[in-house]
Amino acid sequence: MADGDRSGSGADAAAAEVLQTASELRLSLSLLVRRLRITRPPGELTAGETAALVRLERGGPATAAALAKQEAISPQSMGAILSGLEVRGLIERRPDPGDGRRVILSLADAGRDALLERRNARIEQLARALTDGFSDAELACLKAAAPLLERLAHAL
Repeated sequence: MADGDRSGSGADAAAAEVLQTASELRLSLSLLVRRLRITRPPGELTAGETAALVRLERGGPATAAALAKQEAISPQSMGAILSGLEVRGLIERRPDPGDGRRVILSLADAGRDALLERRNARIEQLARALTDGFSDAELACLKAAAPLLERLAHAL
């Protein structure tokens, strides 16, 4: 067998290993995200509500149409989400100064508080699972993996 053949087979093995790693990461991360979502206590923000609040937090005031487009959902679905958030005092509506027909939505202080509470609850939930089920060595591996996973997310 020629050297070129071996390097080709080595490259094939490396490519197969990368595909296997990608598959395992997808499964593991999907399971983690699903578990975090299904353990939502009653009354806590839904995924759609959280997404709308986070968009307003990060992007500032916006119209319902802009939020729907950013989240790739129908304006009607976003309208239902926003109505619930407004009733709970988590967002505020005001007329658009440049176009009186449009309404600008912004995050209320209560909305900021709700996001902070949600984040803290998720962090505590993860911390309990880490404390209860992982050795010090495993915790060190997970800590080292966190920035790599973030980098992977940005690469997608």
